[in-house]
Amino acid sequence: MYYLGIDIGSVSTDFVLLNKKMEVVDELYLKTNGAPIEAVRRGLEAFGKIYDDKQIAASGITGSARHVGAYIAGGDVVKNEITAHSVAALQADPDVRTILEIGGQDSKIIILRGGVVVDFAMNTVCAAGTGSFLDRQAERMQIPIEKFGDYALSATLPVRIAGRCSVFAESDMIHKQAMGYGESDIIAGLCDALVRNYLVNVAKGKEIEETIYFQGGVAANRGMKAAFEKALGKKVAVPNHYRVMGAAGAAILAGEAGILKTAFKGFKTAQSTFESKSFECTGCANCCEVVSILQDGSSVVGRFGDKCGKWSQPGERKTGNLGS
Repeated sequence: MYYLGIDIGSVSTDFVLLNKKMEVVDELYLKTNGAPIEAVRRGLEAFGKIYDDKQIAASGITGSARHVGAYIAGGDVVKNEITAHSVAALQADPDVRTILEIGGQDSKIIILRGGVVVDFAMNTVCAAGTGSFLDRQAERMQIPIEKFGDYALSATLPVRIAGRCSVFAESDMIHKQAMGYGESDIIAGLCDALVRNYLVNVAKGKEIEETIYFQGGVAANRGMKAAFEKALGKKVAVPNHYRVMGAAGAAILAGEAGILKTAFKGFKTAQSTFESKSFECTGCANCCEVVSILQDGSSVVGRFGDKCGKWSQPGERKTGNLGS
């Protein structure tokens, strides 16, 4: 029996299966490509070729599109990314006190003391420092993103890059290239700039104590890890499953929820088609935009977006605890 975790983000959609010992037995990392519904369908289809519905004891869902995923796949526990990442990190190391998480479109810092989240912050305003910005620069410089870290670590004299804004950072990089600086020195300087941006705009003076975990897709960049260690003067650890920690945390939460009968709809759900449609509720002055999830063109499997619960409550009862 396994616990299924799904993390539906703006850049990637991740699937994880845990055994009863909360150990990762399988994981899947997919590009969302702006279509979270399709990404969930593809993930269910891939896992459905290997596993049986009866093997899933409970399911947990997190990520920016977690409510959509809950209605499609069926979620016993649906929680925010802060909770999911914290639970996964603490499962890997109970002594974790700081989590640095940089994803495709946003970045987070989570402060834990005694195994409890006491503070956190998120940056969703500027793309500087996120995985999508690094991908853009790798593409522009025609360097595989997988090698960005190696380039950064081979630098002899990192140049100073303006990293407070993605537009200015890119302009500064182009300027440094025109001046003849080497690629390695520019990339190392970019990593330093993005770390400065993170510490100023996201961490904002928070007390960063060891043990420190670096999670999210950007943690694959060894240059960013080295830049954090240089800026903080402390060791930064990258967990084994850094790319899918959100999904792992969701699976752990599902496993700890004591579910007797799972709300998971089964891998066969991948054979259905799903689409979202929205309408404006005129029942009060809030004028909420309510999103409906339709299965196979007609059946409404869930709604969300309303503040009062007029439309979403029936769907929540069908798909378990939609949490915060």
